[in-house]
Amino acid sequence: MDDCERGRLSPVLGQLFTDGGEGRRLGIELPAGDVVWPDPGYARLLTYGRPAFWLSDTTVPGELWAALRAEHPHSGLWPVLLEDSVQPWSAGQVAPDAATEIDNYHTAAFMAEVWADWIEKAHPDQLEILDPFGTRCPGPAAPGPPGADPDAVADWYAGIVAERRTPLGLVAVERGADALAVMGWQGALNHNEWMVPLAAVVRSWEDRFGARLVGMGFNTLDLSVAAPPRTMEHALHVAAEHWTFCPDSVVYGAGSLIDYAEQIVGGNAWSFWWD
Repeated sequence: MDDCERGRLSPVLGQLFTDGGEGRRLGIELPAGDVVWPDPGYARLLTYGRPAFWLSDTTVPGELWAALRAEHPHSGLWPVLLEDSVQPWSAGQVAPDAATEIDNYHTAAFMAEVWADWIEKAHPDQLEILDPFGTRCPGPAAPGPPGADPDAVADWYAGIVAERRTPLGLVAVERGADALAVMGWQGALNHNEWMVPLAAVVRSWEDRFGARLVGMGFNTLDLSVAAPPRTMEHALHVAAEHWTFCPDSVVYGAGSLIDYAEQIVGGNAWSFWWD
């Protein structure tokens, strides 16, 4: 019986870890696929030294995502349903960063910086978008009320996202939020040149709202949410966070924080897109 049959990570998957995946195991058979190396002409860190993630050759069902999510504590591999396109995944158009970089960023500081920058450049007529807060950044919202089990909600939402017929990515991270940085995703490039601060925000949402990273696209992000805001007042505060994280979802979507807040009250999924 070889290492793979005992459940140890294959040498291919072991490449995703700095230690070769020592002590990790995965008891699930994967579809055909291979690791993706950052394109040297695209990646910011040319000395990253290992693949950014593993990518399946075919689309996968939501049940496989759920099974791999359950294996994460043992495998160290977080599953991500990826928009079915060559760019950026198989083309390697990614710029991975170490997860340790995320520790240097905090939601409150990022939120305040984005808010202040926008206010400085905005026309007075645009300020109504941010009602009822206006020029005052409210800071991070309070945690959501206890709700369903975060893993169960994530498995449910993965079934919905997988209906788009998406391939699967596996990334070596301790928590799903870190995949934004470690995979080198560049989907919010027009908003924030570095994805690491956004990963810090998603970490905070994991803790406060039971959020789980389920899917990514070229410029989209899908999160499940187990403890969403249940009142309009709370949802408005969360909407302010979402605006700093992804202004396009509000400005070119709902049109204002108030209208956006009405859309997310009690919702178990948060989806973002950047123009």
